[in-house]
Amino acid sequence: MTAKSEPAAAAVAAAPRAAGSAAARELTPAAPATRPTATPAPEPFWRSGDGRARLYHGDSIAILAALPAESVDVIFADPPYFLSNGGSTCRAGKRTSVDKGAWDRSQGVEQNHAFNHQWLAACRRLLKPNGTIWVSGTSHVIYSVGYAMQQQQFKQLNEIVWEKPNPPPNLSCRYFTHSTETLLWAARDRKSRHHFAYDHMREQNAGKQMKTVWRMTAPGNKEKTHGKHPTQKPLALLERVLQASCPGGGVVLDPFNGSGTTGVAAVSLGHSYIGVDLETEYLELTRARLLEAAPGLQAPPPAPEQARPALRVVS
Repeated sequence: MTAKSEPAAAAVAAAPRAAGSAAARELTPAAPATRPTATPAPEPFWRSGDGRARLYHGDSIAILAALPAESVDVIFADPPYFLSNGGSTCRAGKRTSVDKGAWDRSQGVEQNHAFNHQWLAACRRLLKPNGTIWVSGTSHVIYSVGYAMQQQQFKQLNEIVWEKPNPPPNLSCRYFTHSTETLLWAARDRKSRHHFAYDHMREQNAGKQMKTVWRMTAPGNKEKTHGKHPTQKPLALLERVLQASCPGGGVVLDPFNGSGTTGVAAVSLGHSYIGVDLETEYLELTRARLLEAAPGLQAPPPAPEQARPALRVVS
């Protein structure tokens, strides 16, 4: 779902490579990450006619540092899982490589954790006082993310298990079949009064409190008509995330935009969207999906009313 691509700081070969990521700096495990310094905001790669959606091309951490602080209601992040290790999986009945690109290769536990610290700090600066962040991952990355969240004083709210009823089989027959991913939901800090649409979630669950295990299939071909991304998430997952946690007309950010599923869910639900990616291919894919989901995005904003000239009193 979200794009992962190589960082702009290519000279640092050892840094984790992810969508719009910069070279991760070594941090001592107990030290809070340094807050990024604000810089002038770049021009968007694409802005919708009504101004409700913006896509940025470039290094994610650098672009996040240029956006105004405390300006985002909900962040959904699907960072690199560091799964590209030369292994194989089963797709459409055939053995295929799990490698997705250099951005998904592990650089070692310490550097992976430093990278998670860095982008989480950039995201935390952008959250409004009552804002929340969702991060998806597998066991390869999610424990590092959770620990970094604790170190940066996020308030943990829930741990959601996304269960896939149709996972690919385990070809080695030496492990249980991997059929879940984890979503961590956290508020900016302990003082946050986060938004939660409890009644709506209960209504969607036949009048019962919704639990933390969500059973949803992976994205089908219908969600890939404009193209696809190797880590694409199902639209139903992002719709539930935003229906549960984003206040009406809120601002949604995805720092690893990918195929733009977060944006499609956001604009379909009446929110504004900001997506960041280092690959123009995926930004073009996102633009096509956004305009299909909400054709009104193309319309220019209404022109401001011109003031009527004052009446002259003729004596």
